[in-house]
Amino acid sequence: MRIQTLLWLGSGVALALFAQTKIKEVPAPDIDPASGVQMYRAYCAACHGLDGKGHGPAAPALKEPLQDLTLLSKKNGGEFPMFRVSNIIKGDSEIVAHGSRDMPMWGDVFRELKRDESVVTLRVHNLARYIESMQQK
Repeated sequence: MRIQTLLWLGSGVALALFAQTKIKEVPAPDIDPASGVQMYRAYCAACHGLDGKGHGPAAPALKEPLQDLTLLSKKNGGEFPMFRVSNIIKGDSEIVAHGSRDMPMWGDVFRELKRDESVVTLRVHNLARYIESMQQK
């Protein structure tokens, strides 16, 4: 009986902690737009994880499990869906799995960092290229 009570209490504590998981929103740092890896670490890894598999520290606070970014090519017939990924990063495509759009519309965030559209395009391109480099063979 004692073990069952402890398990029940432990489950309750775990559920309470999970329910309190929140994503802390902070201003986006102005990372070098030429570095896809640095931008990924600063802008994406909190949710998608450093390895891109969707298990970053903020992932439990999201409504739906995140897609494994390392499988995008595999799920697209072996070709990386650059246009689609770029549009998702910019915020031009809705992501059904994100429900009410938990993923920031990075195009807007990037424009707030620097209003130069060519810099926004460079950021999106280099970030998408880095995600492309993460693909499983």
